Amino acid sequence: MKSAKHPAQRKGPGPLRSAPPAGARKRVLLVDDHPMMRAGLAALIRQQPDLEVCAEAGSVAEALAEIPKRNPDLVVTDITLPGRGGLELIKDIKALYPDLPALVISMHDEMLHAERSLRAGARGYLMKEAGAEKMLEAIRRVLSGHVYVSERMSTRIFDNLSGQRERRSPIERLTDREFEVFQLIGEGKTTRAIAQQLNLSSKTVDVHRGHIKEKLALPDSTSLVGHAVRWVESQNSGNSG
Repeated sequence: MKSAKHPAQRKGPGPLRSAPPAGARKRVLLVDDHPMMRAGLAALIRQQPDLEVCAEAGSVAEALAEIPKRNPDLVVTDITLPGRGGLELIKDIKALYPDLPALVISMHDEMLHAERSLRAGARGYLMKEAGAEKMLEAIRRVLSGHVYVSERMSTRIFDNLSGQRERRSPIERLTDREFEVFQLIGEGKTTRAIAQQLNLSSKTVDVHRGHIKEKLALPDSTSLVGHAVRWVESQNSGNSG
């Protein structure tokens, strides 16, 4: 009887290692730039008889360095990370380790971020406010090979697929990169700072800014900055409530 395929046997960089014994705990890599958030989720996972935290990371680079060393069964990541964001991490994982599932647990509104995460390659999306029970449910569901989203998000995705689209925010028309630039503008970052953070040229950032203005029907850069700042403030106030 053939043993089940383990993350160590995935395609990608790093040495291969033998599969764990049957019944071994599933290994979870936590990626979040807030140590307190990682600590809370790690404590929750370590209380479970079927799960363990094999490593923690605070950035995309750290996470990609840990994967071949730790052979996780699941990557749990936030969307907002320093430098390259969570969506870029998910895309890298999908390209390098196609059998390694990723689950997003984030403070950001699922109505704007869940579909982007799933398109990038994530197998689930959950807001942090959902609580411990839902987090464990999402982790186990994704580990079992299924996709996890809230009932609200599942209904929306079904409606989109069936052509029953609700009125959607113009912000959802932005590409993933444009969306990142828009968020950073709203956080008060200059073009140069955005370019450095996203590893782009200032000229490329300016091109993205132009596309964003066009898609959001904003007449000038001042309007763009104001709109982005108000949007970020609304997201933060909504998530803190």
